Amino acid sequence: MRAARGSGSEPGLGHEHRYLVALGSNRRLPGIGGPRAVLDAAVAALSESGWRVVAFARPVASAPIGPSLRRYANGAVLIAGDRDPHAALLDLQRIETAFGRRRRGQRWRSRALDLDIVLWSGGAWHEPCLTIPHPLFRDRDFVLRPAAQIAPQWRDPVTGRTLRQLAARHGRQS
Repeated sequence: MRAARGSGSEPGLGHEHRYLVALGSNRRLPGIGGPRAVLDAAVAALSESGWRVVAFARPVASAPIGPSLRRYANGAVLIAGDRDPHAALLDLQRIETAFGRRRRGQRWRSRALDLDIVLWSGGAWHEPCLTIPHPLFRDRDFVLRPAAQIAPQWRDPVTGRTLRQLAARHGRQS
C-alpha cells in the first residue's frame, strides 16, 4: 500500500483527512424512499459513522451504465475524518451493506447504494482493492458535475486539473 503526496492534494487538517465520495442509487428502499432519499440517508449514515460531513452536492439524474434499466440519482459528498483510505473504504462498504448492497453477481446492476472514493486529501493511493483517484471518474459526468459543485478547486493529482476544469472539459466533449 502506498500513499503519495503531490500537487493534487487538498490541504489537510492536521491528522484529519478529507475524502470526496461519489454516491449513486437507482432503487427505492422500504422505509427510506426513492433514490434521492437513499442518498440523503447515506449522508446521514456517514455522519452517524463518525465522519464530519463538510458538503453535499445536489443530486443529478443519470442514465444507467450496463444492464440496469433504472435511472440513477447521483451525488457527491465531501467528508472528513481520521481514517486512512483503507479504513475509509471498509467503512463505506459497511454502509453500503447496511443499505442492502451485495457484492456478487453482475457488475453495474441495479443497486440501492453505491459509494466510491473519488479523491482524498493525501493525493494518490494504490493497493489491490483501492485506487485513488478513482480510475474512471474523469470520464463520468454523473461524478464530475456533483463533485465540481462542492469542491471546484480540488485538483486531480494525476492530471493537475481542478474538478471544475474536468467537469467543463467533459461537458464540451459530451
